[in-house]
Parts: sequence; C-alpha cells; structure tokens
Amino acid sequence: MHSVGHYLNARAIVLGVLVIFAGAVPARAQSSDTIKYIVPLAPGGPNDTVARIVAEQIGRDGGPTLVVENHPGAGTVIGTELVARAEPDGRTLLMAAGSFVVNPHLKKLHYDPLTSFEPVCYLAESPQLIVVQASSPIRTLADLIAAAKARPGEVTIAANGPATTQHIQIAALQSATGIKLNFVPFPGDGPSMNALLGGQVDAAALDYATVAGQVKAGKLRAIVTGTSNRVPQLPDTQTFAEAGVKDTEWAGTFGIVAPAKTPKAKIDELAGWITKALKSPDLLQKFDQLSLFPQGQCGADYGAFLRKQFDAFGRAIKEANIKVD
Repeated sequence: MHSVGHYLNARAIVLGVLVIFAGAVPARAQSSDTIKYIVPLAPGGPNDTVARIVAEQIGRDGGPTLVVENHPGAGTVIGTELVARAEPDGRTLLMAAGSFVVNPHLKKLHYDPLTSFEPVCYLAESPQLIVVQASSPIRTLADLIAAAKARPGEVTIAANGPATTQHIQIAALQSATGIKLNFVPFPGDGPSMNALLGGQVDAAALDYATVAGQVKAGKLRAIVTGTSNRVPQLPDTQTFAEAGVKDTEWAGTFGIVAPAKTPKAKIDELAGWITKALKSPDLLQKFDQLSLFPQGQCGADYGAFLRKQFDAFGRAIKEANIKVD
C-alpha cells in the first residue's frame, strides 16, 4: 500500500505533476462542513496525491470541503494518533495507508486500527508485482517456487525494506509455499528495480507504476500480480490465486477512516460523497494515470477488508519473526 511507503523518484515526478493538476480543493469559505483530511505522510507521495484528488472531486460534486493536512512522522504513527484522539464529530478523517494495519504488529501504539476508528471507504489499490529480467529462465511464479525449492535460500528477491509491507508479503509467500528466498532489502522501489536490472538479484517485488515502463520496453517481465484480478495492462500475468497460491494478495491500499464513535449518519454521508467521487470520469482518468484501481467498498465492507489485512499481516510477521530495531 508505507516504512511501509515504497515509491521511487521516477514515480515521484509523475505524482508531483498530478499534485499540481489535482490542486487544492476549490476555494470555499470555511464552514461547518469543512473537514480536516489528515495524511500521515509527507506531501507529494501517492497517499497525499490520492487524498487531494478525492478531496477535489468531492468539492466539485458539491460535497463538504476536505482540507488535506500532512502530518508525517514515525512511520505514519503521528498523524494516525492525531486522528484517533480527534473529536468523533465527522470533521476529521485519516488517509489509511498500508502501514495502518501493519504498525500495530511491530510497535507499541496508543491506538488500535480496528477499534479506534470507524471505516469509511476503501478508495483504491495499487498493484504489486514480482518481476524478473526479461532474459531470466523464470517465467512464472511456479518457476520461481521450483527454483527456490531446488536452491533453498539462494534465489534472491529485492524489495523495499526491512519491516515493510513488501518484506512481510514475501515472508507470507514463503510460508504459503514452503520455500526459502533470500530477501535483499533496499531503501525504495527505485534501488530495488536498479538492482534487478543490473543483475544483482534474481527477482524483485515492486509497484506496478514503478516497473510499467521497463515491462513495456521489454527489459523486465512480470510473473505474478498481487491484485485479486489480472491487471488490464498485463493480461498475460497471472494472479497469485491463478498461480495456485490462495488467500494471497499484494497491493498498495488507500482508504479513509474516521475516529471511533463518529455518528453513523456522518459516516454514511461521507461514504455517499466518496462513492460518487469514485465514479467521476475525471477522477478515474487521474487514477488511471497513477496506475491505481478504484475500489469503493464502504462501511462494514471496508471494515471487513481491514480486519482481513490486519490478520494476514499479523500472521506473516509472527511466522517470519519480523521485528523493528
């Protein structure tokens, strides 16, 4: 979904451009329907960009004014705690990044993602892939698994890390398939991709937006996608389920939650505006440029998704004995 953030400089350029055209929410007088929309990460990244695109569209649709505020720090903990302590009056929201359900398994926190917040809506997901060099003999996930079983601990896989969603997902894959990969951590998707292109590792777990250009150029090949359905731009790339690995999904996630005990009427009203925004052709075009897939599950459905993620990451972290120094 992010620490857990895992984005590179090349993607940041695209995101920076999108921040410009996403712009600020249309100017309106501060009023009772003004809502603080807290992003617990620095400006310019994907979470910030998604928040601004959604906020702008809601404003265009005549909904409440969502004012995006960035409160980065401590791997998203600072901004998240701020919202957990806010008055549950519907006037404070949080962009829930991937770390939202990961941090509680790695750190001692003053909030619980499942009880300190009310789920509002799941906005979008960003596909995560396992990729190899185009010249690699590994052409499918089955090939990667076979190679890892033949040479336990020798097949190298790069990813942002350690203790990131990608690291945890790789640990979960090993547990689900009984293989042992040699995880090689890098400080971001960019360095991971460069290591793969340079032949320093056998494979890499990367965000689709990071590798799209190299895949299109024929330099890298995607062998599996973490989304529940195939990525339209990669019609020949199997999902984990199609490759025989059930209950495994890798995706960057973007959602909205509110402080616990926020009135249901407020949550439902917000969900209505968000659902409308996610159907806007203008928003969908911007999401497409970011290689994001709109979702739209709200309320209890989004809550069930968060619970599923929380449990899955918790199991993987425990089984792999992943810790934060």
